[in-house]
Formats: sequence, C-alpha cells, structure tokens
Amino acid sequence: MSLISEAHDSLPYVDAPPTEVARQKAQQLINAELSPDHSTTLHPSIPAEPESHISAFFQQEIDRKSTGAPLSGGIDLSRYEAPEAPTRASDTDAPDLDEWRQTLQKAYVSSSHLTKRHENLTLLEEGGKNAWLIGNSQLEDILRGLEKELADTKEAAEEVNRQRKIAQESIQGELAGLQDTWRRGVGAVLDAELASEGLRIQILEYRRMAAQQQQR
Repeated sequence: MSLISEAHDSLPYVDAPPTEVARQKAQQLINAELSPDHSTTLHPSIPAEPESHISAFFQQEIDRKSTGAPLSGGIDLSRYEAPEAPTRASDTDAPDLDEWRQTLQKAYVSSSHLTKRHENLTLLEEGGKNAWLIGNSQLEDILRGLEKELADTKEAAEEVNRQRKIAQESIQGELAGLQDTWRRGVGAVLDAELASEGLRIQILEYRRMAAQQQQR
C-alpha cells in the first residue's frame, strides 16, 4: 500500500525529454520546497520505528560490530578443562580439604561437559546429515517462493508500463491535434487582442483629431 495517496502521472512516451536547463530549474524548485533537515528527518507518512526489545547483551554486540571493534570476552572454556590435583608443600603436610573439594567440583563440571558433548556428537552423527538436508530443502523452498514473488512483481510492473505505453501512444495523435488547436486558439486570441488594441488606438487618434478641429 502506498504511503502517499496522490499520484502525478506524466507522458514519458509522448512528451519530449526535458533539457538539462529545465532539469536544473526543476531541481531548484524542488530544493526550495524541501526543509533544511529533509535528509535526516523521516517523511511524516513513514511510521515510527518500532520499539526495540533487544537485550543489553545483544545491543552491546551490535554496537561492537557497528564500530568494527575486535571480538573480546565470550565463554571461559577453562572451566571445562580437566583440573590438576592439588599439590602439597611436603609429603608430611595434611591435604587441604577445601582445595580438594573445589578440584572435585571442577572435575564434575568437566566430566558432565564431556559427557554431554559426546552425546551431542553422537546425535549429530546419527541425524545431523538428514537435519541439514531438510533445513537446506526448506531454505530452497523459501528462496523459490521469494524468487517467484519477485518475478511476479517485475512482470506486473512491466505490464503496467506496457499498458501505459500503449495508452499514451494510442492518443499521441489526438494530443498533438489538441495541442495544435490550442496553439492556433491562443494565436487567434493574441491576433484579436492586437487588432482590438490597434482599433482602440485609431479611435483615440480620431477623437484627438476631431477635438482639434472643433477647437479651430
């Protein structure tokens, strides 16, 4: 649906193309009507941008990408590495139970991560290929639908231009005749105005001469 309900049609298949001087004058008239901030302010008919619901994390990443900053941070993978056993200063020292408890917790995390990773790799090996093929097939269907919609839109636009050209060329002779009639009519009006002005001048001259004779 068009944002502007008004339509200003032209006759590109009938009218002669404008000269460069005419284009410059038209552009000057357009620039005179434009507001100073037209390049930075949206047209009133364009709806406002919808409110963004992006999380702060995604917004931070978008800002980083827009500025071209390098990727930093991310997930710390060291927690999934196998921890080293706590060391003692000497064999006679008692083991630090808290340190061993933390090491055991890290080992549980690493073991759980490796177990889940093995399960995921197994599932990927069993059904990953089919899922990938199905996903590609779905994307191809979407692409074909978009290409068909684009082709239909182009065909509709070409049909509109074709009908427009036929309509304009079919009345080109009539428009030329009307334009010639208008020019002759304007010329006849100008001739009548010139003749009327000449007749008025003659009447004034006759009156002036008659007034001079009466004075004698």
